[in-house]
Amino acid sequence: MSNEEMIIKILAEEGNMRKASERLFLSQPALSQRLQSIEKEWGQQLFIRSQKGLTPTPAGELVISYANEMLQRKEEVFEVLHTLTSKVHGTLKIACASIIGQNWLPKVLKDFVTLYPQAKIQLITGWSSEITRALYEGEAHIGIVRGHTDWKGKKIHLFRDTLYLVDKEIDSLEQVMETERPFIQFKSDSNYYEEIQQWWQKHFASNPKRQITVDQIETCKQMAVNGIGYAILPSITLNGTEDVHTVALASNAEELELTRDTWLIGYDSAFELRQVSAFVEIVQKHAALLE
Repeated sequence: MSNEEMIIKILAEEGNMRKASERLFLSQPALSQRLQSIEKEWGQQLFIRSQKGLTPTPAGELVISYANEMLQRKEEVFEVLHTLTSKVHGTLKIACASIIGQNWLPKVLKDFVTLYPQAKIQLITGWSSEITRALYEGEAHIGIVRGHTDWKGKKIHLFRDTLYLVDKEIDSLEQVMETERPFIQFKSDSNYYEEIQQWWQKHFASNPKRQITVDQIETCKQMAVNGIGYAILPSITLNGTEDVHTVALASNAEELELTRDTWLIGYDSAFELRQVSAFVEIVQKHAALLE
């Protein structure tokens, strides 16, 4: 408490060197020396010393006013700094797999912006390779990716969703090899397409009789929902209102297991950011609802 502004403020309030030195935890000689240095810096006498105590000079009144304003401003800045550490501010930069960005993330972000209205959000969606690149290049604090990930930094498993065969007509796996309906698939740079191919080869002796390949999962879903053919889709894309049959490709039998994992990834330093830790907390609460 011995900065120049505080010294001037207390000297003005007490009007007495002894009382001021006690409040400042300084000896009277040390306080007198500090006052001389302050007056030398300002180039003006700030107080008149007399037996009655200290009386501010006209120059001293100006400097006292300045000192009080500076101390008040310092207190205001401390209050703002406290707010920054106790509330979530800043920009949250997310890179997210398109399927999650379309079907699951909006509910998470709704809760986030409701709880933390002063935070800003930047969202990038794309394939998993694009997500990891965004993290490498500093374009995102955290990423949400699907399937197997080789990420070496921090990663949090969010949920595992079941894959379903979806169709207007087919309601069992036994019908798949008998149907003339096309198998609608979507390609991406992830291993999702390859996983489905491997599953098919493991369970059926030949390829689908007819195939349609699209480049977006939402296109694949809409074609299946509209009766063009059947598709294999993760449960995250299905809300239960679709007028289709859904046959789970996962059960207690290991040979039928086909699921998809979703991960939250990022560098350790990013998880220390307050806006990121707040987002992670909300993400994990929503992910728990899917278990």
